[in-house]
Amino acid sequence: MEFNRIIKLLRKERGITQKQAAEDLGVSQALLSHYEKGIRECGLDFVVRVADYYNVSCDYLLGRSAERNGMMLSAEDLPNPEKMKDNVYHGSVLPTMNKKLISNSLNVLYAKIGQCHSKALTTEVSAYLMMAVAKMFRLLYSAEPHNASSMFSIEPRRWHGYSDAVMRMAESNVEALLDGQDVNGGEGVKDPACLAMTTESLTREFPLYTPSLLNLVKTSETHVKGLSPQE
Repeated sequence: MEFNRIIKLLRKERGITQKQAAEDLGVSQALLSHYEKGIRECGLDFVVRVADYYNVSCDYLLGRSAERNGMMLSAEDLPNPEKMKDNVYHGSVLPTMNKKLISNSLNVLYAKIGQCHSKALTTEVSAYLMMAVAKMFRLLYSAEPHNASSMFSIEPRRWHGYSDAVMRMAESNVEALLDGQDVNGGEGVKDPACLAMTTESLTREFPLYTPSLLNLVKTSETHVKGLSPQE
């Protein structure tokens, strides 16, 4: 149940005490404490009161939407980073460069995946990449001790191992799919010819993005080489 975690998160983000919130919502502090701990379930009237109090939707409170207004995102709703005016980190060129290297490389990656016409492959690659971003965001968020830990539904003791496991499983599934095996009902890539490529063909097919990809690969290999003595 997401409700208890989310109402605790909203209260902490607003910076009010449990006693104050309970008074404002017309319940006892003990009852609100039980709601926040998930010990008791509330009625729909209380859900509506909380939604009005924190100016969020009931869908958000119930964990059906990640957006406070309850919106369910579609591809059309997502902003295109290439068209955003403020697409630059001010003060340093390094973050901007690294972001562009990653973003441009993803354009090539997803284009090649699309040429394989495998929904399962898209799903598994995306699971791996999204988890990697989520892990880095959680590290940044958790570095400030005053940030509400209730933003996350997975406790820290399980998150590290579980998130690593999801990434390893997704990586293994990608390997299986590329080997032509079906995974979780998804059809594997039967003809790997869709992935035939050279640096020349990539540059011809994606002239704007391939330089970023090649630089990203080079940088990544430099990091790997740093883990072992140079030959």
